[in-house]
Amino acid sequence: MRRSPLLDRSDAVANPAGDLDAAVPARYDDPLREQNALVDGRAATALARDVVAVTGPDRLSWLTSLSSQDLTGLLPGDGGVEALLLDAQGHITHALVCVDDGEVLLLVTEVGRGRALAEFLQSMRFMLRVEVTVREDVAVLAALGEGGAALEEAAWAAGAHVATWRDPWPGVAEGGTSYDVGVDREHPGAGYQATWVLVAAEAVGEVAQAFLAGGVAPGRCLAGSLAWEALRVEAGRPRWGREVDARAIPHELDWLRTAVHLNKGCYPGQETVARTLNLGRPPRRLTILQLDGFTGQLPAPGASVYLGERIVGAVTSVVRHVDYGPMALALLRRGVPADAPLTVEVTDADAEEAATAASEEVVTRVAAAQEPLVSPEGRAQASPSERPGAGLRGVSLHRDRHQ
Repeated sequence: MRRSPLLDRSDAVANPAGDLDAAVPARYDDPLREQNALVDGRAATALARDVVAVTGPDRLSWLTSLSSQDLTGLLPGDGGVEALLLDAQGHITHALVCVDDGEVLLLVTEVGRGRALAEFLQSMRFMLRVEVTVREDVAVLAALGEGGAALEEAAWAAGAHVATWRDPWPGVAEGGTSYDVGVDREHPGAGYQATWVLVAAEAVGEVAQAFLAGGVAPGRCLAGSLAWEALRVEAGRPRWGREVDARAIPHELDWLRTAVHLNKGCYPGQETVARTLNLGRPPRRLTILQLDGFTGQLPAPGASVYLGERIVGAVTSVVRHVDYGPMALALLRRGVPADAPLTVEVTDADAEEAATAASEEVVTRVAAAQEPLVSPEGRAQASPSERPGAGLRGVSLHRDRHQ
């Protein structure tokens, strides 16, 4: 993506160089106040994302055959869907927001991943009637709650609206399932209603001004990535650039909720998706960690999580929340008890070095309490109540003993 023009505002504060969100502002004022404004629907933010366009009459059926999602029913203005691209072993290679206007399928992916996505799709074209291009001329803005409609209206008013995606998280989309069997509480993201508005990149400033000037209620503002990320973490919403590593499968991140259709046709990685759902348990599970904030120190993404003196996982995202203080998302071994007291290492790397430091001296650990997102039981709502074929094993042993 292009560097956001919102970084040129006098009140914009940049993220550190090399940060995943370096192309968009980190904050404008106090990120805690910006969180409140987002929750109230009074703020909009720029997201660091790449956009790829697919045209041609075969685009929807083709992407359906490659991805975890059924895109064949997409219609203009329907809010779109979410999809994943997996390798043959079921590992997540790309996460996609998908919206179609009847002629063009727009795919929003993680910042820095657009060209890799386009190259992969080009390699899979074969004889199909599709064309793939990276769209540097499209940027992504976002808002929560009633702010989504206001942001979309501002984009239309500025003559810059391209498309709108309505995030289904944490609902269970058609064909999906949730990995929360045994988790007895309302999902922490129950109030998370995110809308992404795709706009002409050259008109981002005009859209922002139209948003700020619109509405009868005072107090509209812009929010930075720090505020947006804090609310994403609170909602347990996975992000490719943070929660996905080389081993990640969708079950570990509860991504079968919104990005996997269990009843569609074959696609790369489907065997792993079906086998883990029916026979196995995901080896890891995503959880929210409430961190002890008394030390004033925060871990960095990648920091080890300990049960006693044993490493049982790693932090993926770290934020400061306006109501809950320091929070993180972490991938833990599935068998770690949900009520187990954990600690997370803190190193002496400063904020700008944390993202790139390969190894830093551990200076302390902070206590962490879990808020499970994926059940330690390792079962989804769509998992069979009994392992398929479990009854046959006893029959086989009985026969063997009497032969």
